[in-house]
Amino acid sequence: MKTSHFVLAIFLSIVIAKLNPDIGSTGGLLKPEITVKYITVSLVFLNTGLSLPTEELKVAILRWHLHLFIQAFTFIVFPCIMYMLVFILQHTSFHPALLDGLMILSTLPPPVSSAIILTKLVGGNVAASVFNSAFGSLLGIFITPALILLMFGASEVEVPAEKIFQQLFMTVLVPLVIGQIIRSRQQRWLHRQNVPFATIGQVLIIYIIYTTFCSTFSRTDFDVDTYSLVALTLLIFCLQLGIMACLLLTSSSSLFNFNSLDRVAITYCATHKSLTLGIPLIEIIFEGNPAMSIMSIPLLIYNPMQIILGSLTIAPFKNWLAQQKRTVG
Repeated sequence: MKTSHFVLAIFLSIVIAKLNPDIGSTGGLLKPEITVKYITVSLVFLNTGLSLPTEELKVAILRWHLHLFIQAFTFIVFPCIMYMLVFILQHTSFHPALLDGLMILSTLPPPVSSAIILTKLVGGNVAASVFNSAFGSLLGIFITPALILLMFGASEVEVPAEKIFQQLFMTVLVPLVIGQIIRSRQQRWLHRQNVPFATIGQVLIIYIIYTTFCSTFSRTDFDVDTYSLVALTLLIFCLQLGIMACLLLTSSSSLFNFNSLDRVAITYCATHKSLTLGIPLIEIIFEGNPAMSIMSIPLLIYNPMQIILGSLTIAPFKNWLAQQKRTVG
């Protein structure tokens, strides 16, 4: 699927979601709480396991300085940036619960799907993206609740760590290993069949976007005026774009010795935030808080925005990588 067709398909999926959100919302006909949370994520990692050379994955796992950069930005730098932004916005007319939601958003780990697919579509370091998405999700089980409790001074909260571990094991590790085993034994056959791994990834991400917007459009408990929603959407768009540009620039420093493929993975992994972990955490920690639904709005805007913005950057990133190769060559 061409990049232009992919972007068009994304916007069409949003329009369709708006017309009848009940079909793809939680509890609806498509059951995204099962088909996305378990089946789609598993297919993403199976698809990655089938297409990713094992040697690349082995090499990527040993790139500790790359992983440290991504995780440090995700759990330290990003929250600090958001803290300064929220400090400024406190003096505006933004609803306090929206600002709390932005702070919660900043503490979340990357999701286990979108950053990988986008990195693959661009042609970046997929192996690094796979490792950091999975590793970041594991770290987020412990670090994210700790950061939220530190920020809000809430009482001790019980996070279902065992359940999340089991889910990550079954939807991330198992399909990835199965894909790698099949690839090692049937690599020539897969090559002859010319399996459209990239197109499969695009279809999966379109389905994720569709169900995410369905769930967002189906919610009616947002007691926030239209002006605040529009302002928040523009703010999140500018924030994402600014942080992506900042990461791309910072990671180019000779101090880190990252190549252009690494920088693509960094840009996506370190800016994407997990809706799957974020919403349950908000519901657990702020149970009974009348502003809980408002706190979730920034994440519900940020999550689809990161995929849309990521999709729009595919073509520029591809051109940039091609230019980098010509320069090196």
